[in-house]
Amino acid sequence: MSASPQDPQPAESPTPAASSGHDPAVLEQVAALPALPGVYRYFDADDQVLYVGKAIHLKRRVSSYFQKDHGGTRIGFMVGKIRRLEVTVVRSEAEALILENNLIKTLKPKYNILFRDDKSYPYLRFSGISHNKNLPDDKPQPGAFPRISYYRGATDKHNRYFGPYPNAWAVKESIQLLQKVFRLRTCEDSVFSNRTRPCLLYQIKRCTAPCVGLIDTAAYADDVAHAQAFLDGSADDVMRQLQQRMMDYSERMAYEQAAQVRDQLSALSAILHQQAVESTSDKDVDILAVKVLGGKACVNLAMVRGGRHLGDKPHFPSQLDDARKLVEGEEGGIEATHEQLEQAVLEAFVAQHYLGSDMPPVLVTSVPLQPALVAALSAQAGRKITAVHQPRELRRTWLQMAEQNAGLQLARLLAEEGSQRARTRALAEALGLEREELDSLHIECFDISHTAGEASQASCVVFQNHAMQPSRYRRYGIEGITPGDDYAAMRQVLQRRYGKLAEQIRAWQDEAAESGEAADSDKAPRWPDIVLIDGGKGQVGVAREVFSDLGMDLSRIVGVEKGEGRKVGLEELVFADGREKIWLGQDSAALMLVAQIRDEAHRFAITGMRAKRARVRTGGSRLEDIPGIGPKRRARLLQRFGGVAGVAKASEEDLASVEGISTELAAQIYRALH
Repeated sequence: MSASPQDPQPAESPTPAASSGHDPAVLEQVAALPALPGVYRYFDADDQVLYVGKAIHLKRRVSSYFQKDHGGTRIGFMVGKIRRLEVTVVRSEAEALILENNLIKTLKPKYNILFRDDKSYPYLRFSGISHNKNLPDDKPQPGAFPRISYYRGATDKHNRYFGPYPNAWAVKESIQLLQKVFRLRTCEDSVFSNRTRPCLLYQIKRCTAPCVGLIDTAAYADDVAHAQAFLDGSADDVMRQLQQRMMDYSERMAYEQAAQVRDQLSALSAILHQQAVESTSDKDVDILAVKVLGGKACVNLAMVRGGRHLGDKPHFPSQLDDARKLVEGEEGGIEATHEQLEQAVLEAFVAQHYLGSDMPPVLVTSVPLQPALVAALSAQAGRKITAVHQPRELRRTWLQMAEQNAGLQLARLLAEEGSQRARTRALAEALGLEREELDSLHIECFDISHTAGEASQASCVVFQNHAMQPSRYRRYGIEGITPGDDYAAMRQVLQRRYGKLAEQIRAWQDEAAESGEAADSDKAPRWPDIVLIDGGKGQVGVAREVFSDLGMDLSRIVGVEKGEGRKVGLEELVFADGREKIWLGQDSAALMLVAQIRDEAHRFAITGMRAKRARVRTGGSRLEDIPGIGPKRRARLLQRFGGVAGVAKASEEDLASVEGISTELAAQIYRALH
């Protein structure tokens, strides 16, 4: 059987014996496994998933892990940590592969090659046809004139979506193209409904002004159909239809309309001429190139939609070092070749990226994909999926571009990581930290943000493994203090952040003393190595008081005091343990890291503060989002109460006194705004 992109492929052997030194309970589970296809999961003593794999013959595959002495390899280290396993039986290898990768994306096992489950690809959306009953009969309905817009999120059946696109720029460039040729509207429905004269886009020939009735629904629908056909790659058909339409207008002596279609043809011809180098019989293709270098890997994904090359996007796997040995040959410890490792990385990406989502009919790849994976993709898509490894002509050009970009992105990543490691090392040296393993250096930084005391927010950001860790960021709403008191806000957030941690550390130390376990075990909760405070002596003094009460080492506290004139590069570091403050120098790598972390804490705090302030000022919801509130009722509410803030302060009785607002709707508005 072919190996899955995640499967270690140990040599097959009989059921293991209890004398092998492995956990007897695990060996009993292995002995009871069926001879059927399925997916297996390994767990450690803390019930954390170690590895997810698939097999045609579960008993033979899983047994083979426990028969051989793997020595000090990664696979040997993993097998030694297995304390429990789970299996799921399926009907076929394709089903096993699909389940395997669903579990990998969900569980994120330590020994699998992992890619971020990126659902953030943008789309170009055509809004669906709808009807607004609140508008007068003589007013054009926005729902009758579909809008084109940039969209990111889950798709639905009410609108039509094109994409996904590799980045936001590609979507916006396509929207500009459609505006230039087909002159479709991009304004929101609320703007459309309240227009009384054409906007600037009409004046510069980027919209046909359906908001004021300068085009009827039938003609606009034709433009929408032509735009969608163009995005589908049927540009030649669109050209023929426009030419016929122009001739029809000419025969009816409707020369003004014929001139407008002529301008459309001219614009479309110019665009097709610019895109000629990208036009091909292929309408939807993804090009995937993989590069592995310096212990890192990059998969560059380029997208062709409707025959147009839309750009590319790099993807970097995590846990490549832990997964490397799992794709190496087991006989005699033969190390995997560079090509085998690249194939494993690409197959991991293809499985995790496409299984469970839409995909084009053709994949052009820099290394071959195993047939089982392609078959699973076809089965899921319900149509034939073709993977081309050695393309010709234009496809080959696309692949070469993708390979070059993968190499450039990987080189950039390695350069950035090298620079970041140098910054981490410089900061450790500047602070006198003696650390052999800089990867584990754990820094947390705090900042307070508010506007004249309103909507105070504290942020905590985390730096570890030479990078910011956004998944571990936290925001804290500050309450019960004098508005604008930054010292009280800092005291509150530090107590909330580290109060429970101090209790956990004391409890662990007590348990370790009773059980005889080492107090500095890897499982033990730990203080951060450095706590950065965005502030000078005053803020650091508050932190000193809090940490003294919690029994925390004061040498961990470092304040970032702004320099003379608050100029960047003149910041000084202030310490809570009595050390003299220091200036690192404008060109210091350590100061660059401190500034990076401090600025990220500031950004995270201020975005949270602004969101909270907006919720407070608008009552937590826009009037337009409340069902039953159309433009007329919204206008009446705003006019009566002087703005959204006034509406939010109004009682249900006050709201019900507005014309067109029933008691039930008033209650609904009040609940939404509170």
